[in-house]
Amino acid sequence: MDWLKALIDYGIIGVLVFLSIVSVAIAIERHLLMKKIKIEDFSDKKSLELALTDKLHFIATIGSNAPYIGLLGTVFGIMLTFYSMGQSGFMDSSRIMMGLALALKATAVGLLVAIPSIACYNVLLRRVKVLIMQWEIKHERT
Repeated sequence: MDWLKALIDYGIIGVLVFLSIVSVAIAIERHLLMKKIKIEDFSDKKSLELALTDKLHFIATIGSNAPYIGLLGTVFGIMLTFYSMGQSGFMDSSRIMMGLALALKATAVGLLVAIPSIACYNVLLRRVKVLIMQWEIKHERT
């Protein structure tokens, strides 16, 4: 069952760290694009909306699924703790609690990935709506 501990530590948490990096990179790229975009360059609203919302779904997907990936790591960690208890026949409570606490770290990391991802998604989505409204106001007069 050592492979399961390595899977939790390096697999699940590694995936979550990778997803966090992807989410932040996309959020930064989208933010920079939205700062320099000129709404006058777009003749229709749909093409503006397509340009602004490109890749935002990745941030939303990461934010909504990271807690589940973390929960999967926690379930594996609890299974590992129970398996170790069954193998040894007797364990003191401090080892059990330590095993369960370490199992919960995957859920914590999942939440640490999800919360900023969803916050970035909401901020960027608001910026998209503002830019589209500005485009509508500008083209309403003409």
